[in-house]
Amino acid sequence: MSNITVRNEQGKRQALSQSSTWEPGRLLRSLMQWDPFLEMTPLAGQDRIEFLPSFDVKETKDQYIFKADMPGVKAGDLDVSLSGNRLTIGGKRESEREEKGDTYYTCERTYGSFQRSFTLPEGTNANAVSADLKDGVLSVTIGKAPEVQAKKIAVGTAGTKS
Repeated sequence: MSNITVRNEQGKRQALSQSSTWEPGRLLRSLMQWDPFLEMTPLAGQDRIEFLPSFDVKETKDQYIFKADMPGVKAGDLDVSLSGNRLTIGGKRESEREEKGDTYYTCERTYGSFQRSFTLPEGTNANAVSADLKDGVLSVTIGKAPEVQAKKIAVGTAGTKS
């Protein structure tokens, strides 16, 4: 049984093989993959879906760390800005040039411009921001202001007199 689906020219999905038995798990998976808005968008060339990287956001005791996989994105094509408590990351990934006469059996990689905005909590240090693109992974770190960082307080014992 094949789980490969093929899109016809109208963008509708059709399975390569059909099962003769009823499988509720397969039906549930196919319903969860259904995108009702995909049928409303024209599938014209490579512009069908925009590139939108997913982010991991982590908080440590002294900073916030944002990481995203951005294969094929150049550092010059990225724009990272911090305005107040709003971090905005934007950029673009260019598509490869298609050669006439080449036969594509599937095109699943996405290209285009993207922009993501994140609202940061109060107490970020706008002077302690850095961004680094290494091996296709963008890392943005934003420091916390010293007054909002947790401080260790020593607990003493009161002397008792007998």
